[in-house]
Amino acid sequence: MKRSDFSLSDSPAIDQVGVEERISRFTKRSIKKESKMTALKMALSMVDLTTLEAKDTPGKVKQLCTKAMHPHSIFPDIPSVAAVCVYPNLVRVAKTTLQGSKVKVAAVATAFPSGMSTRKVKLEETKWAVGEGADEIDMVISRGHFLAGEYGFVYDEIAAVKEACGNAHLKVILETGELSTLDNVRRASDLAMHAGADFIKTSTGKIQPAATLPVTLVMLEAIRDFYYETGKQIGMKPAVELQQLNLHFNIWSCCAKHSVTTG
Repeated sequence: MKRSDFSLSDSPAIDQVGVEERISRFTKRSIKKESKMTALKMALSMVDLTTLEAKDTPGKVKQLCTKAMHPHSIFPDIPSVAAVCVYPNLVRVAKTTLQGSKVKVAAVATAFPSGMSTRKVKLEETKWAVGEGADEIDMVISRGHFLAGEYGFVYDEIAAVKEACGNAHLKVILETGELSTLDNVRRASDLAMHAGADFIKTSTGKIQPAATLPVTLVMLEAIRDFYYETGKQIGMKPAVELQQLNLHFNIWSCCAKHSVTTG
C-alpha cells in the first residue's frame, strides 16, 4: 500500500479498561491437560530459538541449531522449532548447520536492538544478511521518530527494508515496552502492516516489559482487522521465554479466540 493511501487516523482508540477485562477472562480459564500439551507443542513449533549476545560464537550457534532441529532426544514427537535467530555475521553458520531441515534462519538487522543508525546502514545490513542466507529479517522500528509523530518516516523506512529483503520475510519489532500506551501499540501495528510487514513482534527481549497479554491482544485485533480490510494474513510473534508456560497458554487461548495465526 502507498503511504498516501494510509492514515493512522483510521486506527481505532483502545479502551484499556475493556482490554484488561477481556484479559482477566482469559487468565481465569482452566485448560485441560490434553489442550495444554497441544498448546505447548504448537507454541514450540512457532518458536524462534534465539541467541543474540556479544559473546556468540559459531560453536554456540551450531549447538543451538541442533537443539532447534531436535528439541528433546527422549521425546521424538516434540516438533522442531520454526527458526533460529542470530546476528547477521552468524547467518551462514546457521544456514549450513540447518541444511536439509525445515528450520528457517532469521537474522536481526537495522541496528538491532536500538535502531539508532542511518537508513543507508540499515538497508546495507539487511541486504547483506539476506545474501548470507537469511530466510527472515527482524527489524526494529525507529521508536524516537514514531513517538515524535513522524509516522511517514517510520512507514517509509519499513517499506524500504521490506524491498531490501527481496524474497525473505520481514518481521517488524515494535518494542512495545517503549511505546507507553496501547493506543501507540495499535498505531504501530497498523503502520507496520500497511508498510509491508509479514510479521509483527512485540519486542526485542532487551526491554521490559516485553510481551504482555494486553499488548498481545491489541496486536492480534490489529492483525484481524487488517485481514478483514485487505485479505492478507499477518503473523504475530510475542516475545516470551519458554519458561513462561502460563503466559504461553494464555496467549495461545487469546490467539485461538481471535482466529489469528501466530508465526
